[in-house]
Amino acid sequence: MKKHVRHAFLICSIALFIGSCSSDDGSIFDTPLPDDTTGDDGTDDTDEPEVATIVFNEAVPSSNITTASASGEAGTNVTGRVIFTSDATTQRRMYITQNYLGQGEMPFSSFDLVSDDLTKALKADGSIDLDGATKKEIDFSFPLPVPDIENGEIVYSFWTTTGKGDFRDSSKRLALGVGQITVTVGTGTNPVAAVREFTDIKLFAPAQDGTTESFFSLLNETVYRINVGPEFRAFWDFGYYYGASGNSAGDNASFASTEQYDNSFGFAVEGLQPGADEENAETETLNQMFFASSTTIDVAAFDAITLNSELDFIASSSSQNITNLSVGDIVEFVDNYGKKGLIKITAIEPGFNNNDFIEFDVKIQP
Repeated sequence: MKKHVRHAFLICSIALFIGSCSSDDGSIFDTPLPDDTTGDDGTDDTDEPEVATIVFNEAVPSSNITTASASGEAGTNVTGRVIFTSDATTQRRMYITQNYLGQGEMPFSSFDLVSDDLTKALKADGSIDLDGATKKEIDFSFPLPVPDIENGEIVYSFWTTTGKGDFRDSSKRLALGVGQITVTVGTGTNPVAAVREFTDIKLFAPAQDGTTESFFSLLNETVYRINVGPEFRAFWDFGYYYGASGNSAGDNASFASTEQYDNSFGFAVEGLQPGADEENAETETLNQMFFASSTTIDVAAFDAITLNSELDFIASSSSQNITNLSVGDIVEFVDNYGKKGLIKITAIEPGFNNNDFIEFDVKIQP
């Protein structure tokens, strides 16, 4: 599948420096720093660079430091530190996002790992497995690369969860957080926010065993097979089906939200709904998404849209599916997280065989 992504964001690496790892309530990722971070040790620490640090302490919330900032020069690194200490709550995962120049929060999980052991701590969805059943404190430092820009901000957000979370919804099974470290370059002024745009997305008519690329994520612009597993369930936004019989008889080429997909299609796709033995199965949710045929935007108008603000006019419908799509149709949508966007249908191979497909372009708010 050919896919062009015109949304520009920074993918950079964090190097985690690992110290000790205890068998009880010690730190998972310990980073040696000066013992007295206040500098009140009788020595002159003026040469020590200030470390942007966020702190969450469940037992002493008055000591929390929820935001920190640092400034840097293009092509250098600044140092950040994260300390999360739980009491009654079990921290099982940490989620990190990066918002580059105001272009929207994206999962941040491209780590340049120093230790082979830490590689095993990364979950499939990109979160960090904290082994929260035995560890209560997370403490690590890392270099934040400063991109080659004159002005702007890069904002990193950190939080921990009691189970499988969601990069787009920090409240989902939240343990501690959210804390933010903001790296400022120059004046810190970001450019006008552009839409995220991706083209030539192809989804295939579904197989009930979940083996076809029938679902799409607006988060990471990726086509998914449902059988990739439940780690990615929060990524799936909507799917494609071609009406066959039962509930979908006469629907032809159609989209449905992940939440309403089985009902709209009329056949249960294996793996879409959580199994009883899955982590957090009893509280698992699927993403909603609301569709409507556009009455104001045609193909030319779609192609001309470049800015985030140009999508503000879209209002959410009450329908979580849209049927009988044709080439040239423009679909308005509002996703589970309130982001507004448009879909332009560019090709359809009609039918419900697994090699039949729909192809489309997307523009969405960052």
